Amino acid sequence: MKILRIIRSLDPLSGGPAEGIRQITPHLKNLGVATTVVSLDSPDELWLQDQPFEAIGLGPVAGSYGYRRGLPYRILTLAKDHDAVIIEGIWQYHAYATWRALRGGSIPYFVYTHGMLDPWFKRTYPLKHLKKWAYWPWADYRVLRDATATLFTTEQERLLAKQSFWLFKSKDKVVGFGTSSPPSDVEGQRCAFLQRFPHLRDQRILLFLSRIHPKKGVDLLIDAFAAVAASDPRLCLVIAGPDQVGWQASLHQRAVALGIADRITWPGMLNGELKWGAFRCAELFCLPSHQENFGIVVAEALACGLPVAIAEPVNIATDIVRAAAGIVYADTASSTEEALRRWLSMTPQSRGEMGRRGLQLFIERFDFASVAKNLIPVLSEQISYE
Repeated sequence: MKILRIIRSLDPLSGGPAEGIRQITPHLKNLGVATTVVSLDSPDELWLQDQPFEAIGLGPVAGSYGYRRGLPYRILTLAKDHDAVIIEGIWQYHAYATWRALRGGSIPYFVYTHGMLDPWFKRTYPLKHLKKWAYWPWADYRVLRDATATLFTTEQERLLAKQSFWLFKSKDKVVGFGTSSPPSDVEGQRCAFLQRFPHLRDQRILLFLSRIHPKKGVDLLIDAFAAVAASDPRLCLVIAGPDQVGWQASLHQRAVALGIADRITWPGMLNGELKWGAFRCAELFCLPSHQENFGIVVAEALACGLPVAIAEPVNIATDIVRAAAGIVYADTASSTEEALRRWLSMTPQSRGEMGRRGLQLFIERFDFASVAKNLIPVLSEQISYE
């Protein structure tokens, strides 16, 4: 089977969908699936190099929407050499252009919405939602309506997607999501992280690792940490991730005002050994997001046997509760503080058991080796090999 995946950008800073493609492709390859990824990046972008798949940049494009004249024709030309097409995300031209290229044809296409229909955006950005209504009926509504299937990562995502627009029609499939097992050199990863950040040695690390963005609730975590920091001088907070909207300076000032600035480390975006080392050195992973479609970083923490404390809007929160693999709380400052206090009150044995349950949950539900096996039948049943 040959699949063509179409995404706005493969820039590592763009978040989960691009990383998900990178992670699942080797597992699909092991099952006999060849992957080509088309993005609207310029062909000379460095991140298109050395990928585990053929990466084709069809940019540059105009503006954030990503319009490019002739894009549907170029997509159709590439799609003819593949058995199926997967659109990664909506609201940008790559999705609408793919619909224009493939509607009414024989090549099946599928759409991952990646949480972009979560009603949180409707509530939080009502003016943007009105703007989206202006082109929803003639653009992205049609993209989903005519797709062979709309692919959701969780049942919660599927249910929430129905709440943003009353005009909605799609053929839904919940196919799961996840990440790959981490590299096995645990001690080497720990050493690499502590060598880079020696002041964190022998400290009790609470880890946030994601984009520094208001929807991620970093401000809630800082406030909650300030409330519990005095309980143990070894407690420290690591806030790791790219500052995409220029929010970090304001958050730092917040920490200064709360008197905990010297207890917070801001290492920026972590990759490779340093990222895994951060998971290995931490004792709790925290993600107080107001909206999170899946949360690959949560799956990565579970894969390391690291207990998690995540807010209810993270769409795998239900799985965490069922497996008793972490602490789930409301996305408020008081609930975030309560979650940290609950963690600090637990015995080392209880924390260890929680981490082991999390690892088992990862193996059963979120390992891309298993997710890939579940995805192939969904694609295959719609493909004609005549």
